[in-house]
Amino acid sequence: MADKHSSVSLEKIEGPIVFSAEELAIGEQYKSRYPETKAALMRTLWLAQKKWGWLSQEVQEYIAELLGLSSAHVKGVASFYTMYYKKPMGKYHVQVCTNISCMLCGGEELYEHFKQRFGIGHNQVTTDKRFSLEEVECMGACGYAPMMAINEDYYEHLTIDSADAIVNALP
Repeated sequence: MADKHSSVSLEKIEGPIVFSAEELAIGEQYKSRYPETKAALMRTLWLAQKKWGWLSQEVQEYIAELLGLSSAHVKGVASFYTMYYKKPMGKYHVQVCTNISCMLCGGEELYEHFKQRFGIGHNQVTTDKRFSLEEVECMGACGYAPMMAINEDYYEHLTIDSADAIVNALP
């Protein structure tokens, strides 16, 4: 029996999987910066994730077709990097660093706190789809430990109270 807080299913993205004219122009800019189209893949995947929130199999196939790459290559890149979501995540994706500096300064306790607070584990989503949680390795701010990111905003020198205040202030 599935836990009520288990990861959301891999539902289909609503609407057509197609970039707008503006997004296609941005993709063309990416391609023009590199001698090979393949080099624009990561930026184009990021553009797709910003649009659809995650990279479904259909989105990955669309990007492959758009860039003239194999679906296997696109899937390999999307699968290798944890920054690309292969399933829907919460409106607020909370990433807590638990690598050595953050661990020594309370990162593991902070991660455990959010597991309890949200009632979910690593790469899971709350049933209301408001939050997802991820335990991450080094976020590159060892001198500012512990730290977390919420979507693309980074927070440093955290305590459980200060991290809760940040989460509580989210709209």
